[in-house]
Amino acid sequence: MAAFEYVALDQKGKQKKGIIEGDTPRQIRQILRDKHLIPLDVESVTSSKKQKATSGRSSFFQTKISASDLALITRQVATLVRAAIPVEETVKAVADQTEKAKQRSMLMGIRSRVVEGHTMADALSEYPGVFNDLYRSMVAAGEKSGHLDLVLERLADYTESRQEIQSKISGALVYPIILTVVSVGIVGFLLGYVVPQIVGSFTQSGQELPMITQILLSMSEFVKSYGIWVLVSAVALFSGFKMLLRKPKLRLAWDKWKLSAPIVGKVIRGMNAARFARTLAILNQSSVPLLEGMKIAGDVMTNAELKRAVKEAAVRVREGAGLKVSLQQCGYFPPMMLHMIGSGESSGELEQMLDRAAYNQEKQFDNMVSTMMNMIGPIMILIMGSFVFTIVLAIMLPVFKLSETLG
Repeated sequence: MAAFEYVALDQKGKQKKGIIEGDTPRQIRQILRDKHLIPLDVESVTSSKKQKATSGRSSFFQTKISASDLALITRQVATLVRAAIPVEETVKAVADQTEKAKQRSMLMGIRSRVVEGHTMADALSEYPGVFNDLYRSMVAAGEKSGHLDLVLERLADYTESRQEIQSKISGALVYPIILTVVSVGIVGFLLGYVVPQIVGSFTQSGQELPMITQILLSMSEFVKSYGIWVLVSAVALFSGFKMLLRKPKLRLAWDKWKLSAPIVGKVIRGMNAARFARTLAILNQSSVPLLEGMKIAGDVMTNAELKRAVKEAAVRVREGAGLKVSLQQCGYFPPMMLHMIGSGESSGELEQMLDRAAYNQEKQFDNMVSTMMNMIGPIMILIMGSFVFTIVLAIMLPVFKLSETLG
């Protein structure tokens, strides 16, 4: 029995959409007629997904859900699987519970594949936009080992932790961005409108202006005359730079340079080391082979140079080198993390030490983000205050000079 998506009209001519299980499209149409509906379109969930995936607009049609929704679905499936409920019934129960049509359609498509005899991992491969290589590899390992419920629980925890890290990064960037935009807006307003009006009166009176006021007035004229062109040029340069970074060689060179940058490089290395360690740890716990785990863990990293380094490390491991030595030769991973991995290799407790290394890296990254957040606010306020103070000073100096002259 497969799942079919349908579009039909009711007796009032109102269009209805939904999903019904059946053996053939013909049977689905008869079911709809029995419900006093006029079927317009009936299509298998799995076949419709394949057609959309092979179309020229595959990225547009590809099903995607949020990390929080994915974690919730994963945990619900894990709970029901632990209760010894068959996978196909588990997926149907979760599909019946969800209120989002796209998620229900996706889950019913997965159930149809499982009912047809495919493994759950194979069924998930129909939706690569939702279930990445990491997810599918862990599910496959869980099915082979008979511990699918434990693997799904780990996946839910992992998805939630990834979401928390991304939220922290986004939260850390929001305040500086808002402060920067407000600062630029205030300074632009002062230079473009306030300064010319106030200082212009002193210029017309023939009074000699202080040097700082003259410089500010020149900047004000430049902003009024060329400000819009500067903004357009900046947007064009940024867009062109983004297009250039689509070329693999340029992307690799840019990402390599970022790793050596004073502050940005430390943040990128810390974030990716935490991500790599956590991913490799959860894959190792789920009985995924080390080489496959390294490939998947490397793919979840956000820096092209780090991905390249991990691929080379995987080659060294394949040739017989230890994990610690292979990662050490990359030159990008923290010494403490490498030491813990080496200790796990020598003691035969690599799984536990990878988990501890991942925990330590996540803690260090959290502390790094918190420290930067505490520093960026005061620094931005200081910079903004300096600009405003300079503008106010440039405006007030002619006033003081005029007062002295009149006095």
